[in-house]
Amino acid sequence: MSARVALVTGGTGGIGTAICRRLADLGHKVATNYRNEDKAGDWQRRMQADGYDITMVKGDVGSPEEAEALVRGVEEKLGPVDILVNNAGITRDTTFHKMMPQQWSEVINTNLNSVYNMTRPVIEGMRARKWGRVIQISSINGQKGQYGQANYAAAKAGMHGFTISLAQENARFGITVNTVSPGYIGTDMVMAVPEDVRAKIVAQIPTGRLGMPEEIAYAVAFFIPDEASWITGANLSVNGGQYMGW
Repeated sequence: MSARVALVTGGTGGIGTAICRRLADLGHKVATNYRNEDKAGDWQRRMQADGYDITMVKGDVGSPEEAEALVRGVEEKLGPVDILVNNAGITRDTTFHKMMPQQWSEVINTNLNSVYNMTRPVIEGMRARKWGRVIQISSINGQKGQYGQANYAAAKAGMHGFTISLAQENARFGITVNTVSPGYIGTDMVMAVPEDVRAKIVAQIPTGRLGMPEEIAYAVAFFIPDEASWITGANLSVNGGQYMGW
């Protein structure tokens, strides 16, 4: 596989870090965004200590202007973006009858609007070069719903609607667009949940365990090679069998 430029949003989180590492291991030039200077510096130093040179560019993916500036910044440092992984996401959980407008809009903006904000500045270049990969990181809860997550589930389900439309529009330009829908992954956020709650979650997973960030990164990498060029508009569920659909 030839080396490409890959931009992973939300790359400093648990899943994002694993994706950055995996793509770098495959020989790609990898970039991610950040908002907090101190946290970004700490993350980059840890990555460098492990032998990874990940380019970091400041930018809020929820802002169309900052997202475009982020893409242009990556292009200046590394070249045109060939692989975009829309991974950035947040939660603001509460039952819908108690949900405030800000809780709804923050999640929709960061998790769904960001997909437009990031993909729009790269898609024309991909079309011109006749090659591209756009991969959304959705969620099992975008497939089956989840109590207290009407905002999150709506955003994550919307990501796949975006995927299948963009896939149709760009298939003849050598661009594939796909979704990965993780189940419950053993990130810091999930491991911070009380042990008894985690045990209840694991009890619902046929494989009997939480997933690992590296397993999501593997799924992302599956869509990238030229051998995967006939796979587009797909949703790959990576959830240990917790939710099974066609």
